[in-house]
Amino acid sequence: MAVTVAHRGDPYAHRENTLPSVRSALLKGADAVEVDVRVTGDGVPVLLHDPTLERLWGHQRAVLGLTRDEVRDLTGGQVPTLAEALAELARHERGRMLLDLTGAEQAAPALAAVRDAGAGERVYYCGEATAMRAVRDADPAAEIALTWKTSARPAPALLAAVAPRWLNLRFGLIDAATVGYARERGLLVAAWTADWPRSMRRLLALGVDSVTTNRLTALQRLTGPPAPRGAGGHRDRA
Repeated sequence: MAVTVAHRGDPYAHRENTLPSVRSALLKGADAVEVDVRVTGDGVPVLLHDPTLERLWGHQRAVLGLTRDEVRDLTGGQVPTLAEALAELARHERGRMLLDLTGAEQAAPALAAVRDAGAGERVYYCGEATAMRAVRDADPAAEIALTWKTSARPAPALLAAVAPRWLNLRFGLIDAATVGYARERGLLVAAWTADWPRSMRRLLALGVDSVTTNRLTALQRLTGPPAPRGAGGHRDRA
């Protein structure tokens, strides 16, 4: 059964990458919640996809040029720290968190927050090569989903250096040959971001191991009901 990953939480119910969005996805039974991590100017990892506050919060300010307190004040406290998001995760008996990192500089602060929260068993990481190399260098045991955006295959040297568990592909790139390539190398296949049932059905028929979506309920209709709350296990570790 494919793992259901809620993209930025539950963005059709709550603003993306906020605690209500994360909480909603977990309550609906997502196997994992994908969140984006940025680091403030004073080194605090927060949940935000964009490098600035403009799209979601109306401020043309770069997160890297702001302190955590300034981000809080400009967004009415609605941009959570990664520590706050991990605390929310801990309140739920099941579900994991997938941290999407865009740069190597985010690896150390993110890993530190995970370590401080004691959340290592419930967190894994996705991102492109530079960020994932940094994660691997800092944590040999980290579970990594190497994000890949082209039809070209990752170089063997890159796979050896990053040692991913997952190949994390834009959903349109996935076909039977791609799944076969991953299987031959012992990799699980993750697809992002599929929002329409036709795309979801195609991916599930190909045998992908994980689907990331903005429409969690639609995906769950195809994958079957989530495990009962309290069951504890994580399907992506099955």
